[in-house]
Amino acid sequence: MAMASTASAEWSFTSGPNPNAFTQTGNMTLELQCKRIRFAPAGYEDSQEIMAKRGLSIRFLKNGTTEVGAFQVGAENAAVQIVDNYPVEVSFDSQEDYGFVLDQLAANASVNLSMIDQDISYGIFDLKGSSAAIRSLRSACNSGASQGAFYEAPEGIVYCGGGAKKRVIKPEILENPDGEWDARVTVDGDAIRAMTAYSYFGNSEPPAGFVVALLGEDRSEFLIFSEGAANWLEFGDYRYDQCN
Repeated sequence: MAMASTASAEWSFTSGPNPNAFTQTGNMTLELQCKRIRFAPAGYEDSQEIMAKRGLSIRFLKNGTTEVGAFQVGAENAAVQIVDNYPVEVSFDSQEDYGFVLDQLAANASVNLSMIDQDISYGIFDLKGSSAAIRSLRSACNSGASQGAFYEAPEGIVYCGGGAKKRVIKPEILENPDGEWDARVTVDGDAIRAMTAYSYFGNSEPPAGFVVALLGEDRSEFLIFSEGAANWLEFGDYRYDQCN
């Protein structure tokens, strides 16, 4: 097997409306969310290759070389797409399948993300500290702090503000995505499709309170924040505070 070097950074957990457990190195990131995995490999060509094959092999190692289990991601059990122009996102059809993957990540020493039909590795991550991070993730997800929880039902949060021109902005996460478009943003009554970007800042530390970025099909960008009792959205050079 063509093996990559193991990424040895410890795992971390971030709470909030969209909790995640993650580990990152200088050029790779593996992020676990409530219902999906995001993997940013070392090169964009790896993301393109994973997308072309519509699959990924997740191999669990009890040490640096001994494989003790695997999960083959494919069209029959998950949706695979490139998000934020770079990371590969795996959304599992079955929560049981994702639960198995989380169990194995928490129990083993390392994980090898590799090509679906060949012994070629995209990256190996050390799982030191993953058990505690995944335990925190599961607790947060089970308590209802899952993706999209910052939107109130049924109307959702509405944001108001702006500069000389005042706007009313209403973002929504869609239960039934239209392909890569898994969100919608309505600005002064006009709706556009958008995609979510939970790792919008890449390997950089996100600003305090950052929840998600919504990237509109017209290239607009809406950054949503929640900290304490404050909920706000940043669009262009202006801040829009919750107004409902």
